Amino acid sequence: MYDSILLPTDASAGMNRAVEHAIDLADRYDATLHVLYVVDTDTYSSYSGDEYVHEFEGLESALEQAGEEAIAEVVEAADTAGVETTAVVRHGVPHEEILAYADEADIGLTVIGSKDRPGEYRRLLGSVAERVARMAERPVTVVKTPVDG
Repeated sequence: MYDSILLPTDASAGMNRAVEHAIDLADRYDATLHVLYVVDTDTYSSYSGDEYVHEFEGLESALEQAGEEAIAEVVEAADTAGVETTAVVRHGVPHEEILAYADEADIGLTVIGSKDRPGEYRRLLGSVAERVARMAERPVTVVKTPVDG
């Protein structure tokens, strides 16, 4: 049913359930697992800098490294399960890059993690997962992880 599955990761601890779900699906369908990390350009382009990070490039580089480490963890788990992977780091607005990549790579299913927070928090801020699920023209599975606060 699916030749390719996309797992966007944000390097957060709440991704474990989504990672397990995506690897299991890729294994069941003998699909390639695409692991994507988006360096949020709004994060480093709006950052004014301080005594610790003097240039945008320093923060951008740190975000890239965090993404590469998050991807490496998923790839290692997928390798252990015998699942073929493709690792990608992109720069931009996360939900836009996830949707664009899904189209460009002809992804069959996107599995995205979402932190299950109290309603007021979600109403105020929304989430990348919600935007992807709402705007996607391809199938999306949202895997929720309970989070306090």
